[in-house]
Amino acid sequence: FKDRFYLERKPHQFLEGMLIAAWAVGCRACYIYLRDEYPGVRRLLADELARLEAWAGNLEGADGWRPRDCHAHSTWSDGELSPAEVVTRAAVLGVLPSITDHVSCAVATGPRSLGAFARYLDDIETLPVARGAEFCWHDTLWRELPVSFVRRLTHRLGSLHAVHLPGGTLVHAFQPSLPSGLTPAAYMAAHVAELERFAADMPVDILAHPTLLPIPYRRLPLEELWTEELEERAVEALHRAGIAFEVSVRYRPHERFVRRAHERGVRLSLGSDGHAADQVANVFPALELTRRVGVPDQDLYDPLVHGARREVARA
Repeated sequence: FKDRFYLERKPHQFLEGMLIAAWAVGCRACYIYLRDEYPGVRRLLADELARLEAWAGNLEGADGWRPRDCHAHSTWSDGELSPAEVVTRAAVLGVLPSITDHVSCAVATGPRSLGAFARYLDDIETLPVARGAEFCWHDTLWRELPVSFVRRLTHRLGSLHAVHLPGGTLVHAFQPSLPSGLTPAAYMAAHVAELERFAADMPVDILAHPTLLPIPYRRLPLEELWTEELEERAVEALHRAGIAFEVSVRYRPHERFVRRAHERGVRLSLGSDGHAADQVANVFPALELTRRVGVPDQDLYDPLVHGARREVARA
């Protein structure tokens, strides 16, 4: 009776808790006792078990391939889970984990100096996880990284959390209002121009959440904001720089953009951009999209398979 609340509303969380506990104690079989007076719960649970089994069956190919979540946050910045809990959560879902916390003076939480970044690396290097970091393009900390720090990372993400307008005004992705008179078309032109500068100058492996836009524009259709000409320019810039296009679960790109990137030869990566516990390692919506546009699973970016850039920022 005590689990009825979760069974009726969030059966996946009930199963997730059971699997985490089983994994922690090395249990190879689980049994669920359900009383006869809950037939509705039985149907819900049966449906959720079927979905779980389907995911498990589709997740790992004959060659043992598993998806890599290249973008997830921990308590080192603004995530709910500790680094060790990120690894456990990914293991439950059958996903290869990464920890990629914010490393930027422009973000309130996370390492904001090279000393703090070193402590972050010391911590996550003890875990079986890909070691990444998310850097803000408009910040300067990424420009200060010595090669010794870069070598300790498996991959680097760059984010356009803020964009410069032609007059120099900085527009942040999370500010609630925009400069007076700024039209969506004018902003998008500035956004793509900034993306081109980012791709030319920032030595990263992945552009995180490529379709992240300021809050007031998130109600508008991505297919209209991102014209085909703007998509072409963005994709060409990433292709020229060898930077992967993240198919983000948190800020989901539209299919036309993802297909264009794939057809141009830009490598795609999966990223939950997970902050909350139920977001971390859930790359399945992104995986479904990459499969729909015809990307072979093995071609999805995994830094431990495909390597990473090792150069530092130009002086």
